[in-house]
Amino acid sequence: MSTDERGLSLIELLVFIVVVGIAVTGVLSVFSLNARTSADPVVQKQALAIADSLLEEVLAKPYTYCDPDDANVETAQNALVGPLGCATTPESMGPELAQGESRNANLTPFDNVNDYNGFAMTGIVDPSGNAVPDLNGYTASVQVQPAGAFNGIPAGETLLVTVTVIGPGNHGVTLSGYRTRYAPNL
Repeated sequence: MSTDERGLSLIELLVFIVVVGIAVTGVLSVFSLNARTSADPVVQKQALAIADSLLEEVLAKPYTYCDPDDANVETAQNALVGPLGCATTPESMGPELAQGESRNANLTPFDNVNDYNGFAMTGIVDPSGNAVPDLNGYTASVQVQPAGAFNGIPAGETLLVTVTVIGPGNHGVTLSGYRTRYAPNL
């Protein structure tokens, strides 16, 4: 046998198998990582949609000196009870629990931006109290706090609303918005 007709030795074959095995392992790990994280954009988009919807719901509520059920809500110039203020119920931070207010109540739902302060839900439910299918793995919370002077509006007349939604895999979204007080005599 001449030296030009040599075949592969066992060592060369083993080295080839090891190199190919390492390369295949690297390629498969990239595919595995992509398969595990491919749902993340969907979770992130869903969390963003939930946060946006809840923030819009909160900011659509009135922000007045008096509770919207108060007789002087349209004319009050301050949050005091009296001739220029509320008849009986100045608006305060958080829901009016004595009146049974809750987000999902039929007769006494949240009726002011302040009412949402501290609101939290596990599993997403619509304002009527119906669970939204396939969103039970999400949580949402709302924080409402007074903002300082804002864009020429005096301090105490603006609220900062922050909505945080956490989805499966601990993917979170936080959105914030401002709500200014309106009243006829501002």
